[in-house]
Amino acid sequence: MNRPKQITQEDWDAVDSPPLSDAMLQRMQPIQEAHPAMPARVRGPQKNPTKIAVSIRLSPDIVAYFKTQGRGWQKTINEILNEYVKNHQKAGMAV
Repeated sequence: MNRPKQITQEDWDAVDSPPLSDAMLQRMQPIQEAHPAMPARVRGPQKNPTKIAVSIRLSPDIVAYFKTQGRGWQKTINEILNEYVKNHQKAGMAV
């Protein structure tokens, strides 16, 4: 497993996780079998207005820049595009 960026190497090395024994591995089972009453995790309904999932190809430097902005970088791109459309739409076209 790769170390998450927010955890220092020193903290990562300090964790003592012993290897799983054969007996532990044999007792393992899928979570749905171990806990059948546990509901499946599902995403709740999306807030209005509903967004549409699309695939878009962007330059690596563009993606890198927005990712440096942290969480919500896709939302930031959406807001910038929304502002662009508002400033460039033809008269009578609704967004």
